[in-house]
Amino acid sequence: MSQKIKDVKKSCGPESKALFGMLPDELGGLMAELGQKGYRATQIAEALYRQRVTGLDGMTALPATLRGQLEAAGYSVGLPEIVQTARSGDGTERYLIRLADGETVETVWMPDGDGGERGDGSEASLEEEVAEGLEGNASEFGEQRRDLRNLGALEQSGYSRATICISSQVGCAVNCQFCLTAKLGIKRNLTAGEIAGQVAAALNRHGVKIGKDRINLVFMGMGEPFLNYDEFIRSVHLLVRSIGIPESRMTVSTSGIEPSIRKFAHEPLRPKLALSLNASNDVVREQIMPITRKWKIGDLLDAVRTLPLGKREWVTFEYVLLGGVNDQPEHAREVLELLKGMKAKVNLIVWNPGPGIAYTQPKPEDVAVFQKMLIDGGMPTYIRRPRGRDIYAACGQLKRTVSEEQPQLVEIR
Repeated sequence: MSQKIKDVKKSCGPESKALFGMLPDELGGLMAELGQKGYRATQIAEALYRQRVTGLDGMTALPATLRGQLEAAGYSVGLPEIVQTARSGDGTERYLIRLADGETVETVWMPDGDGGERGDGSEASLEEEVAEGLEGNASEFGEQRRDLRNLGALEQSGYSRATICISSQVGCAVNCQFCLTAKLGIKRNLTAGEIAGQVAAALNRHGVKIGKDRINLVFMGMGEPFLNYDEFIRSVHLLVRSIGIPESRMTVSTSGIEPSIRKFAHEPLRPKLALSLNASNDVVREQIMPITRKWKIGDLLDAVRTLPLGKREWVTFEYVLLGGVNDQPEHAREVLELLKGMKAKVNLIVWNPGPGIAYTQPKPEDVAVFQKMLIDGGMPTYIRRPRGRDIYAACGQLKRTVSEEQPQLVEIR
């Protein structure tokens, strides 16, 4: 492992007194330190994670004296702030989010998602099929289709759903050659509060009501979640137990950190897994994903096989198609051989271009042939819809677009 990756695993956000990000037992400890009753911790958690207040004055269930105590002790809500937003023609929104130390990350809001959940066996997958007229090619959904009519009725009545793409690091150390984020290098890891805080900021912007509106989360933004493993897992606990989004509605994408995948298999709260495969053999993968020098494809697949998959759970393999590099029939045949016997599905991603990256998009006919070969070989295969490509919000395009002269909210139409 490179020294750069080792170093970033040790570093995290600045020491702060942000309340957002604290687990219930930590809030309880804080109340004890301040000489308060334990139930005050429950009230603070309710304000932070269910009401999603942005300031201490929003914690109206607390007496003014307690709010004053917190402020005097240097505590604040500490929710990350959306300082810029760009809106795509397809409704996707890309947010520049400022953290307490002034660093920024990007987060993406995708109304109706991007099709990434299709075929993974989850409720989110069923919703995707409803939106597409029950299209799909995973035969295992037969017993679930009785539920689709009700979901469809909810969609028609205006029941909303969206996917939020979350960052886990400021920059990225993995250096995938086709990704704009890689050009940033790595600054630091995010704290669990900064990771979950991106979600809260987006939910507040759209007035989302957890339990009514259907929200899916993908840890697929800037950074490698499994190189910030502990804070990523802690954020999952916050999002599930405090904010109320079930882990079945979350997907984490990794470039392939083998020890973390094995550790992930034993987590009590575990989002769905997506492995960025992106090549059918180690030679090609090493050229476009240098991390392959550390962990070969075979090692990663062995680690994935340790996951205790539920009856209706599939592992997703993401495959970015690069013109003339990994998109030919021989590559499709190799992918089928690699994934033979696995409870898996493949998401094909047509490469999203970016300045200074010397790849080309695959030909549409090559994409079609690649998908057909995988499907004919018995592998459920989907093409992910590119969302927000016109505002650099699509997969691989996040790059901390910042305007220092205009730190306030800027709407780009």
